[in-house]
Amino acid sequence: MGDDTHGLNLQREVGIIVAVSFIGGTMIGSGIFISPQYVLSTIGSCCEISLTPPPPSFIIWSCCGLIAMLGGLCYAELGTIIPESGAEYIYILRTAGKVVAFMFVFSFIMVMRPASGTGVALIFAEYAVAPFYSGCTPPQMAVKFVAAVSILVLAIIKCLSVRLATGIQVVTMAVKVVALVVIILGGIVMLFQGRTENFEDSFEGTNAGISSIGIAFYQGLWSYDGWNTLNCLTEEVKHPEVNLPRAVLIAISLVTTLYLLVNVSYLAVMTPKELVSSSAVAVTWGNKVLGSWGWVMSVAAALSAFGSLNGTFFSGGRVCFVAAREGHMPDILSMAHVHRLTPSPALIFTTIISLVVLIPGDFQSIVNYFSFSAWFFYAIVLSGLIYLKIKKKDLPRSYKVPIVIPILVLIAAIFLVLAPIIDNPQIEYLYVALFILSGIVVYIPFIHYKLCPRVLDKLTVFLQLFLEVAPADKNL
Repeated sequence: MGDDTHGLNLQREVGIIVAVSFIGGTMIGSGIFISPQYVLSTIGSCCEISLTPPPPSFIIWSCCGLIAMLGGLCYAELGTIIPESGAEYIYILRTAGKVVAFMFVFSFIMVMRPASGTGVALIFAEYAVAPFYSGCTPPQMAVKFVAAVSILVLAIIKCLSVRLATGIQVVTMAVKVVALVVIILGGIVMLFQGRTENFEDSFEGTNAGISSIGIAFYQGLWSYDGWNTLNCLTEEVKHPEVNLPRAVLIAISLVTTLYLLVNVSYLAVMTPKELVSSSAVAVTWGNKVLGSWGWVMSVAAALSAFGSLNGTFFSGGRVCFVAAREGHMPDILSMAHVHRLTPSPALIFTTIISLVVLIPGDFQSIVNYFSFSAWFFYAIVLSGLIYLKIKKKDLPRSYKVPIVIPILVLIAAIFLVLAPIIDNPQIEYLYVALFILSGIVVYIPFIHYKLCPRVLDKLTVFLQLFLEVAPADKNL
């Protein structure tokens, strides 16, 4: 098959509208429908009965939006300096070297991206089954079954057609924006009716501990996760030198504005205590404001999470694909379907890992440990950008950010990694750090010395024929 199919390229089918939809659609997922209660309870949990009203939590949400915006702009510059798909992986590979890049991709593919996707899938499932279990908590088995089905359905769609996957992203983006606008308008009506008591004595009972602030940021930034999605598929973006920074500015500004207004609406309708105790914030809001039509919010939240899950797995499969192309994963994962031009082996592999992670999945711990790992590697990426700006000034780039911006985001990343450990050390963070470092143990024998059994080569040939895939070149 080699001579006939050599030089397959993924197609540049992502224009500005789809680009904005990928960033915004991945960001607006499960987070805004569940994280507000965790941000509020964490930043106001200094005692059992004292829960901080809005302003401190609003500060957290605003800062999270600012961090996402600045981080996205830094990634936009990196995307023009290194115009390859793969986001963090390819940037670390080109700046920090092969070992650190493998540590990232090992952690990303085995834990970070599956954990992120699994967290979104669990929330999708919770909202999807909620109408069938009115007044009681859905059984975990039912929730995980629906989550698994959603992961499988999206995997099949992405293997069949890039255009279909991008279409789903655009449609679900429109649905979730409409849902958030409905929440915002409902909150405005409540405010005009005088429901402002939850905004009084705003800072009373605030827990300003370093660990609490760090965990609150983890929960808030979970809702902004996806700001770097477009960099995972740079080679499929039309005119990335223009569309990368433009999509970042449009999408993150839109999402931050919507998030702040939605939080105002939540607090106009629910007391902080009601918000914290709710298992599905959007549904509780819907029941209070829309009455018998409250189930609409459950459907909207489920579709929102589904769109976010679509974007999450779309980008995750691309990182796996690029890593295999660079020799850091099995060769079969660097291949694309000869007719559909989709990286189906990488998508299938990441789907299998996600289903395994789903078995013991717990939303709260998934968010904390995913965020810890993610911001550790974000710090390495930002350090690489600072290095390129100082040492490689002559590299061609169509977009630049002032050097103070990556420095500020780097400081934020270091704080997010160290704050929970220093103020409230937990053994789980040590386990996560050891897992990241274990990538070196895998790298030395299997990547550096290429201790690869011949049976893997035979398996690659079999899978290549069975899946109808061939090696793909870079699309620069």
